[in-house]
Amino acid sequence: MSGLLRRLFAPRWQHPDPQVRCQAVARLDLERDEHRLALERLARDESPSVRATALARLDDPERLLGLLDEGGASEELSRQLLALLAGRTGSLELGARVALIERLDDADLLAELCLRGDNQQLRLAALARLDGEEALIRQACDNGIAAVRHAAAERVVSEAGLARLAQQVRRDRQVMRQARERLNRLRADAAQLAAARDRRESLLANLERHATAPWEPLYAGRFRHLMREWATLQDLPDASQERRYHDACLRCRKVIGDHEAQQRASEASEARREDAEQAREALVEALEEGVEALGRSEVVMTQDIASLRAQKQLLAHRWQALSDQHLADQALRQRYDAVREGFDRISQAWVRLEERAGEVELALTDGDDERLTALLGALAWPEDLAPTPLLRRARERLAQQDAPAEDHAARLARFIADLDDLESLLERGAFKGASRLHQRLRQTAEKLDTSSRQPHAARLRQLGARLAELRDWRSFVAGPKRDQLVQTVEALAEDATLLDAGLDRRHRQLVKEWKSLGDAAANREQSTHFRTASDRIHARLTPWRERLDAERQTNLATRETLCQQLETLLDQPAEEADPDALREIRDRARDQWRRAAPVPRDQAEAIGRRFGRIRHALQALIDQRAQAVAETKRDLIEQVRALLGQAMPAARRAEAVKALQQRWRELGRAPRGEEQALWREFRTLCDQVFASREAERDDRVRQARERQEAMQTLIERMDAWQPASSADEAALAAAIAEAAALEPLPGGRRTEGMRRRWSGIVRARRERLERLAVVEEVERWRTVQPLLLAHLEADAEHLAGGESREVALPEGLSLADDMRGAHARRNAARQAPPADEEMEEHLARVRVHLSLLAVGSVSHRDDPLRLAIQVERLNDSLGRELSCAEEVHGVLRELLATGPVAPALWSREVGELDRMLERLTRLPPP
Repeated sequence: MSGLLRRLFAPRWQHPDPQVRCQAVARLDLERDEHRLALERLARDESPSVRATALARLDDPERLLGLLDEGGASEELSRQLLALLAGRTGSLELGARVALIERLDDADLLAELCLRGDNQQLRLAALARLDGEEALIRQACDNGIAAVRHAAAERVVSEAGLARLAQQVRRDRQVMRQARERLNRLRADAAQLAAARDRRESLLANLERHATAPWEPLYAGRFRHLMREWATLQDLPDASQERRYHDACLRCRKVIGDHEAQQRASEASEARREDAEQAREALVEALEEGVEALGRSEVVMTQDIASLRAQKQLLAHRWQALSDQHLADQALRQRYDAVREGFDRISQAWVRLEERAGEVELALTDGDDERLTALLGALAWPEDLAPTPLLRRARERLAQQDAPAEDHAARLARFIADLDDLESLLERGAFKGASRLHQRLRQTAEKLDTSSRQPHAARLRQLGARLAELRDWRSFVAGPKRDQLVQTVEALAEDATLLDAGLDRRHRQLVKEWKSLGDAAANREQSTHFRTASDRIHARLTPWRERLDAERQTNLATRETLCQQLETLLDQPAEEADPDALREIRDRARDQWRRAAPVPRDQAEAIGRRFGRIRHALQALIDQRAQAVAETKRDLIEQVRALLGQAMPAARRAEAVKALQQRWRELGRAPRGEEQALWREFRTLCDQVFASREAERDDRVRQARERQEAMQTLIERMDAWQPASSADEAALAAAIAEAAALEPLPGGRRTEGMRRRWSGIVRARRERLERLAVVEEVERWRTVQPLLLAHLEADAEHLAGGESREVALPEGLSLADDMRGAHARRNAARQAPPADEEMEEHLARVRVHLSLLAVGSVSHRDDPLRLAIQVERLNDSLGRELSCAEEVHGVLRELLATGPVAPALWSREVGELDRMLERLTRLPPP
């Protein structure tokens, strides 16, 4: 019951029946708020008819937009808004509707407003709110206002959208042309970007290949050229390209840095070689001075020979070490060999003296002068070497025999001189020499008489006391030192922690110190202990020394094999051996020689001399081949200089220089010092060649730009020029010839745009010239109108049964020869008139032909004539295509020759003919 009451007392707009709600809409008063709210609720009703009826009462666009924003969108609401905003209903002003449109977001409603709006400004406002490219393409194709179509077409920017627009648009050729131009420009830009990207990728690939290439003289220059090429590119690289570029640059700089480091190392090696040469020269000079000093001394002692031997051995080891590093100069080596021969001669003489010293002493004691003379002859002591004390005594003995009457004063003087020598030896601490000299002085003093000996006896005793004091002092110092050395060597023999090499080195040092003590404080017990400990160390080091000897033999075999290989290479060198390859062989041989060390001492010097000779010969071969390379490179330099003097295109010259650069890279290095000078000269000449090529290229670019600017000026001039008559065709032909003379133009988007614009201007001017020629032809036809009217009168008289008369040319009318022929044929046609159907068809052909020329299309009933005329036009254009003016002239000539024409037929066709002629006289807009 309650539901029934609610239905009875509820408002009618809330009735469940849609028809009742529709009827209630008309009774609602919009002035009352509750009714307006009810009407708005009905505008969102579930029934379409109720919504349509309610929305028809609502004419406030603001409220309708509010309903749309509140989610009440429906087809009826969209139609009502479209009708109000498009101006079909309501009285809303244009500015208010535009403001409302700027608040809309419904794409479909905006598209309909753009298509159906009653004002261009309204449609443009709706178009500005559209964002989808599909909707913009639809507006550009289907909108009825050209400005809206153009605005929509300008907002289509994608390649696919422009392609669709150029394909789908039909009603606006300007939109189609602009779409195609923008599409072509977009594709040209994309192609240019792709070309730039490909060029950057190609340049990047070249740079990466260059980063992995080995160093050669043009390496740094090519790297700088690639960097300049990269910097001149207009497009921006992406992150990966930038990273690859920097990585390749780092690798290239590393190659250059490594080469510079190698150069510095080579320079350092050269400096070390010079230092070695100076050190070797100092060694030779020291040995020479030692030998010369020994020859200048008055007496040769054992210490002098031992010192000279030690000096020679030290210098020989130093010489060998320096020779292993750097080859000695030939002159310096000859000096070294000469001083070695002098030392060997002294050493052999000393060995002979040591072997027969006992025999000489015995001969002196026995007074056997004959035996003493034979021994001195067998000793063959060098004449330029001072004698030893023993030899001096022997010589003095023989001299006394030869001169027995030697005066007493000379012996006394020699005795005093020996006292001075003894004092000098004691001051220097030369115990052994002083001891021997003191013994000889005692013997000499015994031979002197008492009166001569007495003044010097005290000095001799004093010097003998000093000698005894020196002996005691040596014994006092040497005693503790010997005890210390015995303890040290015994501790060393018990030490198991030392390595074999360290043990051997320490043992040799102790033995050297023991021997340096001589016989000072010597006793048998200490000597036995020292020798026992030393023997134990020797026994312990025996396996190590055997291994060391085996290693030395192996190294010796390695060095001999290396020498054999190098000698084979030197005996049969390759004809085209690269000096760089020979240098590498030399350096590797030097490294292998250094690694194969040590070798047996007795064979080290011989194998070292052999290797030194080989290295000297190898260096000579390297220098020879390097000189040949230098000569070849000088020839290349002369070829480049000759290319600079020849008159030829810079591009060809640059290509020839590139080939010479490749040849330069294939050659090895010239001698040190010459290579850099040759390279600087060659690079300077090459830079001149490439600079001339760049200058020529810049000149071509400048000329191309000048031609481009001239072409732009010509385009602007021809764009502003409009032909006034067909006689201006010569001006157009001159402009076309001028444009052809400006070719070729530089490539690029600007040139493509200029070519398209120039083609459009030329096409437009040719069309205007053709239309002007047609207009002039029609104007000339109008001067023929009196003659045509006279023929029509004569035709009418003849067809009416009158006499056939000839029409004469009016005075002052000048006709072309073909028109005179048409006039004559017209007069002749009245003598034998054709059938009416034939005349009507002939006149229809003239009309259809004029229609094709003026409009481009004819009616369906004239299709057979159109096809026939088109076939005739195709056949006539096989030899030479007729212009439109020539075709019009031919049609008018046929019109003049066509007759006799009945007045009824002429009156039926003349209106269409006049309209076609009038259409032909309309010029296109400038």
